[in-house]
Amino acid sequence: MSTKNERSSYRKKTYKIALIAMFTALTAIGAFIRIPVPVIPFTLQIFFTTMAGLLLGGELGALAVGMYVILGLLGVPIFTGGGGFTYIFQPSFGYIIGFIVGAFVTGKLSQKEKPGFWRLLIANFAGLLFIYLFGLVHCYLIYSFYLKNPMAIGTLLLHGFVMCLPADTIKMVLAALVGQQLIPILRKKD
Repeated sequence: MSTKNERSSYRKKTYKIALIAMFTALTAIGAFIRIPVPVIPFTLQIFFTTMAGLLLGGELGALAVGMYVILGLLGVPIFTGGGGFTYIFQPSFGYIIGFIVGAFVTGKLSQKEKPGFWRLLIANFAGLLFIYLFGLVHCYLIYSFYLKNPMAIGTLLLHGFVMCLPADTIKMVLAALVGQQLIPILRKKD
């Protein structure tokens, strides 16, 4: 017969596994919630990867997003443009890797019993910075060495950063607002 502590520990583990699976699924769904804008598709992936970091913490948030990446690389068509291992050669794949790091950074910087809006917003933007960093570097490398069609740094920054920043800023603010409400509720269950 299991003790009360063992049952409680089992429930907590089950709860965490369910949250990880939920954020893996939400990230996949976020790839297909698109608002058509020129050049860069506006999706909700960054919102959900940021929320994974905020609500699950650094390690579990990165794990949830990492599971999304693994499923996509295994061939499940959950990336914005499909799936499969060859997706690593897509110019936008660096952003997907950046999602993992971004969730980790956001989660680590927001870990506090009841973080305030500004702390969450700073954590969100720190995670976003890593998403952009990985995305821009990978995009530059793919265009320069794989596609053999080097992109000017100014063009890269315009299309991969400047044009994305307004929509991503809105997502970061929304994630901070939602996180501020949900973090106290979820952390009570830990």
